[in-house]
Amino acid sequence: MPYADVNGARLYFEDSGGEGPVVVFSHGNLMDRDMWVHQTGVLAGDFRVVVWDERLHGRTEDDGKPYTYWDSAADLTGLLDHLGVQQAALVGHSQGGFLSMRAALLAPERVKALVLIDTTSVAWPPEALAQMRGVSEGFRGAGPEAVAPVLLGMLLGQPAIHDQWLAKWRAQPRERLADAVQVLTGADDITGRLGEITVPALVVHGDADQPIPYPLGQKLAGEIPGAQELVTVTGAGHTPNLTHPDQVNPALAGFLRRYA
Repeated sequence: MPYADVNGARLYFEDSGGEGPVVVFSHGNLMDRDMWVHQTGVLAGDFRVVVWDERLHGRTEDDGKPYTYWDSAADLTGLLDHLGVQQAALVGHSQGGFLSMRAALLAPERVKALVLIDTTSVAWPPEALAQMRGVSEGFRGAGPEAVAPVLLGMLLGQPAIHDQWLAKWRAQPRERLADAVQVLTGADDITGRLGEITVPALVVHGDADQPIPYPLGQKLAGEIPGAQELVTVTGAGHTPNLTHPDQVNPALAGFLRRYA
């Protein structure tokens, strides 16, 4: 299996190869590389597509210790080093967007373009933090069954695929799931630094997103200097690339063909 030894972790990744521009996809919290299944198949012919599992997620092997999204950004640039890639377009969903924006701040010369899907630059409000702590405690104390009915609805909102992701949660240790959510609560506010992100950016947001409401997507698109467009995914919740690829993929492919 392909692993990259980066910053004390063994990051699992999949690489389509090829000579096209490199695009790295970073998944959301409690998800993994498979959340990009509807994008990788479409784009792999024109781009070198890389997907990976972040710490505490999927097949990546790590020490289980707390980390920040700045650490995740360093993991991403370390993965680029492992791949021998000097510059890539970054596509991030939710926490994948958190780390992609931070990578653009830490190493702007490595980032050619950004696609930010249902993500934000702000810190969580108190009510969201309280909800996340409850989810973390639910995973730790009783496992996925305790939180799945509500959480899957919030993250996906498409019952036909709920069982697939519940099965993935069941395959992970409870503590790992709980710790992954705990990391999410530590996201810091980087709004004041968005002016430093000058690469072309595409913001995509579901208008029915509950964890990161649509107005935050509008705010993000208005504050990144290089933002080319805000794509509103009608009727989509928090994971439009997975649930509404017919609306996401044309905008994503068009943007990457112009800027990646």
